[in-house]
Amino acid sequence: MSNLYSYVKVDRPAPKCLATSQEIRDRGSAFVGSVYRASTPEEAKAAIFHHRNVVHAGKKAYEISAWRCMMLKHGKSGLGGPDDFEVQAGYDDDGEQWAGSKVSRVMQHEGVLDAVVIVSRWFGGTLLGPARFTHIETCASEVCRTFKRVEEMDECISTLTRLDDMLATLRQELSDLTQNTESATGGSTSASDEIHNAEGRGSRQPDYTAVQRDLDITKARRLVGARESAVKSVKSLLSKKRTTLASAEAKG
Repeated sequence: MSNLYSYVKVDRPAPKCLATSQEIRDRGSAFVGSVYRASTPEEAKAAIFHHRNVVHAGKKAYEISAWRCMMLKHGKSGLGGPDDFEVQAGYDDDGEQWAGSKVSRVMQHEGVLDAVVIVSRWFGGTLLGPARFTHIETCASEVCRTFKRVEEMDECISTLTRLDDMLATLRQELSDLTQNTESATGGSTSASDEIHNAEGRGSRQPDYTAVQRDLDITKARRLVGARESAVKSVKSLLSKKRTTLASAEAKG
């Protein structure tokens, strides 16, 4: 436990809850699911500690948890491909017998990795029987699905950022090449202006904050498709400009 306390006390970012489920109430009891990133079992346990002692400080609850982390096998480098890795999983009932394994099975069914799911239960004084497991699984399923959407959105934003950088580089290259071509052919700058207008050169860096906040996966996918088309278009224009310039230089 000393390691967990030191984790909280040292100057590190606190674990961040990525999603919280809707609250389920039944005969005085309440259930809420939460999910955190965790790339190691140690990170998972630190997140559980933070959730229990910081997020829910002073609130007596069963903090039922499970984690699944993709880890490099002992003695492996990772260069051997998927066989160098293994899933390390675990769970904690926190006094709610059999509940942790229920959360673990939900995570496995949803294909969630590098995360810890915590379902908090506040006991209302009435025994719920098997219904409590249904509520626990429902909360776990909700945050697992949200976690998968967050992961996909992060991947989309990463792809968009990479494509935006690529477009900026290609458009600058197109601008420079256009000027060289016009100098070699004695053409006017009108063609360059048309390209700038068509390709949107000089536009400010796109802001994806709203898309990411709303987890609008459909829009993010459309944006990725649009950026890919733009990259293809600019590459096509570059190819034509190179051909024109090469022809002009050959004649000169």
